[in-house]
Amino acid sequence: MPVIQGTSRAAKPFEAIPRAPIPRTLGRFLRGEVSRYDMRAMNEDHFREYGPTVVQGRGRFTSVNLFGPDANRFVLLDRDQTFSARKPWMAIMGTIFPNGLLLRDGEEHKHHRKIMHEAFKRPVLREYIDQMNPAIAEGIADWPTGVPSFRAYDAFKSLTLDLAAAIFVGVDLGPSAASMNGAFEAMVAASMPGLRFPGFGRHHRGVEGRRFLLGFLGNMLAKKRGDAGGDIFSRLCRARDEEGRAFSDADVLDHMNFLMMAAHDTTTSTLTSLMYELARNPDWQDRIRAESVAFGAEPPVFDDLDSLPSLTFAMRETLRRYPPLPVIPRTSIREFEWDGYRIPEGVMVVISPIHTHHMETWWPDPDRWDPERFSPERAEHGRHSHCWIPFGGGPHMCIGLRFGEAQVRLVMHHLVRRYRWRVPDDYRMPVQQAPISKPRDGLPLELQALS
Repeated sequence: MPVIQGTSRAAKPFEAIPRAPIPRTLGRFLRGEVSRYDMRAMNEDHFREYGPTVVQGRGRFTSVNLFGPDANRFVLLDRDQTFSARKPWMAIMGTIFPNGLLLRDGEEHKHHRKIMHEAFKRPVLREYIDQMNPAIAEGIADWPTGVPSFRAYDAFKSLTLDLAAAIFVGVDLGPSAASMNGAFEAMVAASMPGLRFPGFGRHHRGVEGRRFLLGFLGNMLAKKRGDAGGDIFSRLCRARDEEGRAFSDADVLDHMNFLMMAAHDTTTSTLTSLMYELARNPDWQDRIRAESVAFGAEPPVFDDLDSLPSLTFAMRETLRRYPPLPVIPRTSIREFEWDGYRIPEGVMVVISPIHTHHMETWWPDPDRWDPERFSPERAEHGRHSHCWIPFGGGPHMCIGLRFGEAQVRLVMHHLVRRYRWRVPDDYRMPVQQAPISKPRDGLPLELQALS
């Protein structure tokens, strides 16, 4: 069996599998231009030319890309505890989100996830949805109509941040909203590859954003420790494991910092992409609207959302076409075998949702936005347990996935009952794939109020 050499200083370069010659990739990473790089096209080229196991890059930028649902299952389930999620994510955003749930491994991760689960149980999700209904209705009420340059992404960003503040922190941001949004933008941008300099630049702004958020949350910590509020902040302060152990103050603040970023950024990404596809597919927009109108005037509760099947299919197809995270990294913590190779300890291993979600083997006509794929009659997502992985999988499956799915459907339910929207026939949304999928132009569209 061939051996793939490691990447330590003493080791030789990777030799056992074809090296993918991607001269632009390394340069774009170093210049911080990865936002303009087409990860899907790159991965498809590699898969087509080299197969399901490919080395990319050189030196400390070297990674092994594993393609396809079998690889996704192997890496995400990690039954033999071969991989670390913490190591690669620490290298990417460890100075900004050092102790979020995603950046923990093993028993520590299991312990923290179990405590945090208290804030995402079904009865609690029902409370969150009840809180969000009036906030969403009020938040979208004054969106401008009749102008062709309404930026949907910015509007969703503002709306989801207000919702995150209400549900996660239990506050109305008011004048603090702009500062909060700026802090999150800076923190996410700081996780992009690039040179980092103390005192200035993108990374420094991310560190300052983290300082602002921790200060904002820290000023409320004592009060949250003592109240019985229904927001996630209060719930994390009260949560205990079976032995009665609680989170430390630092743990609570780090979890809140990461959860708020992840919740409103990934939801904004999905809502924007869904709004684009519904603008391009007015028949589906009308179909979803008809179901929402037929639902009645009363706002839906959590258990009602499954009674909007067309909206659910459309959301899931959007997550297939535009997964918020295009790739998922891990680091091998021991040697393992895959696809006829022995891959050593200490190697960055990457799987690619955006590639798997467009493999013709699993998704016929993959470039077509076709929500019926997720209908019970077709159920293309059920052809393999890991051919659709917008929320990851295994021990690190997104803890807030039910919350996120519910929020997307609830916002869209309110929108289709209030507005119709469109984009020009020749418009195609330019997508920035990293660090989180979003439109580079903010998605300009035209809203029309429904009578």
